[in-house]
Amino acid sequence: MNDVVVRAAGPDELEVVEGLLKEASAWLAARGIDQWQYPPHTDRITRALERGDCYLAFRNDKPAGTLQVDDFADPEFWTADDRPETALYVHRMAVSREASGEGLGAVLLDWAAGQARDAGKTWLRLDAWKDNPGLHRYYEEHGFELVRIVDLPHRRSGALYQRRVNRDAPVPRASRSD
Repeated sequence: MNDVVVRAAGPDELEVVEGLLKEASAWLAARGIDQWQYPPHTDRITRALERGDCYLAFRNDKPAGTLQVDDFADPEFWTADDRPETALYVHRMAVSREASGEGLGAVLLDWAAGQARDAGKTWLRLDAWKDNPGLHRYYEEHGFELVRIVDLPHRRSGALYQRRVNRDAPVPRASRSD
């Protein structure tokens, strides 16, 4: 999948990002998975777009995926003992149904790991829905290890995963266009 270009999404691309997230939400609902069954957090996405932390992946000049990568370690999940400053964090990753099954999610995770490596971080981390074992398997198949599950009554997410950044890894397969 060498035809992927990842670039920072602009504030004028909020609808594109939200569209990808809504599509993922509908797909999850159709499979009986309650993950993301609420409107996208427009306020959080807007702030990420303004900071340059929200990215779009394009294939053949068409939006095919999105993710947010930043240094925000949710304090309800990641503790001082986790040394949050040693990681970059992935949030709101979604791949279009048209591109699903083609390895784009793996490309995005590798790309994010490259961003962590370039930032001098040790880890790429994320939190996943606690009761989505298929998603847990997916992350584990892509080199992530379960750190722990944080069970807060007001949060559905809380399965914490991390993947060590390989300092000697080749440049991620997706090209970056800023």
